[in-house]
Amino acid sequence: MTMSPPSTGTTEPSTGTTEPSTGTTEPSTGTTEPSTGFAASTSEPPAPPSESAVPRAATAAPTDRPGIVDLYLKHIGSGRAVMGRVMGGMAEVRSEGVWIHTDDGRRFLDFGGFGVFIMGHRHPAVVEAVHRQIDTHPLASRVLLEPVAALAAEALAAHTPPGLDYVHFVNSGAEATEAALKLARAHGLTSVITTRSGFHGKTLGALSVTANATYQTPFQPLLPDVTQVAYDDPADLEQALAAHRDRACVIVEPVQGEGGVRIPRPGYLSQVRALCRAYGALLVVDEIQTGMGRLGTWWGVDAEDVRPDVLLVGKGLSGGVVPVAAMVATAEAYAPFSRDPYLHTSTFGASPIACAAALATVRAMEEEDTVGRAAALGPRILTAVREVCAPYQGGLVREVRGRGLLIGIEFAEEQAVGELLLELISRGVLVNNSLNSTRVLRLTPPAVVEDSALDLFLTTLGAALRGTADRMTG
Repeated sequence: MTMSPPSTGTTEPSTGTTEPSTGTTEPSTGTTEPSTGFAASTSEPPAPPSESAVPRAATAAPTDRPGIVDLYLKHIGSGRAVMGRVMGGMAEVRSEGVWIHTDDGRRFLDFGGFGVFIMGHRHPAVVEAVHRQIDTHPLASRVLLEPVAALAAEALAAHTPPGLDYVHFVNSGAEATEAALKLARAHGLTSVITTRSGFHGKTLGALSVTANATYQTPFQPLLPDVTQVAYDDPADLEQALAAHRDRACVIVEPVQGEGGVRIPRPGYLSQVRALCRAYGALLVVDEIQTGMGRLGTWWGVDAEDVRPDVLLVGKGLSGGVVPVAAMVATAEAYAPFSRDPYLHTSTFGASPIACAAALATVRAMEEEDTVGRAAALGPRILTAVREVCAPYQGGLVREVRGRGLLIGIEFAEEQAVGELLLELISRGVLVNNSLNSTRVLRLTPPAVVEDSALDLFLTTLGAALRGTADRMTG
């Protein structure tokens, strides 16, 4: 990155107070670009809950920004501290709906969050459920039965593909991957087949199937007998399966998120399912990022009516409030864990507070038709982003692609991602890079975003692209 750090000057007067947000969804004053007119689009999706209806939490005490950087340097790591400085040195202290507020009085439109905030930040129904659970029974003894976990499992299983009825709650997506790998081994399936550019987490087992040498090399040797195959290439998969007949576990994403929003050709997942059956392999579909409505369906596999043996769930299951993830399996696949409840355990897995968040999230998604809203919003946003990027197509921008509310902008040069990321931050918008595809900027907007905020995003994206193009050609 050659771009200088974004200005830390505020777009709103910095008061240093602890007053609650006004709940406004008016566009930020940080941009003077003309409106794109996005709000006038046809085929309006169902109206989301008003952002002003989100309950306000007390603002955190004002922070000493240089002091926070020093604490990062001393106790968290120099690399993270340097990254924070490059991003402007701001500390996030409050959030609601589509907005994150920083210690200097600014607010940022959050189109990032690595896919967590499908329902926005601090969804009121989830916050209420978590508060209620904290006031009654936040953590369990792990000796007696705990009803919230059972209710959350029932609610989640009501929306998984038919037959995936057994839910093992964990605390993160990586832990869900670990549980799936251990479950496969409990069946005697010790070979694992993963896809290049796939991302499944960074704990040791999950890292073994996250096909990126940058993250793997420092920790080798990893799990043995892991084979990488090309994504969206059934022939390559079949060759690997033939070499590991009746002893393989296959892990794959419906769309590669960290891989740069790589969307396979229609029929790919169905072919993967058929090949796994033919060669006696366990099929694990990682929907940690793509599930919970992100692609405009409850699960990415729904598009082809595919039923995996194991489904990995995370990110959106939290409701944007409490970390929680899950491994969901068929009765046959889950049998070893079902027979012996101590075979794979975690002190904090399936905690009442996390399961209360998961249960409230599923119920709120049902009541508000979050999946339907994502299905309607996704194509509109993708079309609009393509229009904004059109002047740079064939030059700065190589391709804009997406499904539902998972959108990637691929650039001709890696440098453009960093430049645009910083341009957007300086203008009050947060997005993400892609860990396994350094030329792709990733957008994961919430399903609760209102048209005024969408209009602001597109206007800001246009201005940021111009700034990036000027910097890279100047």
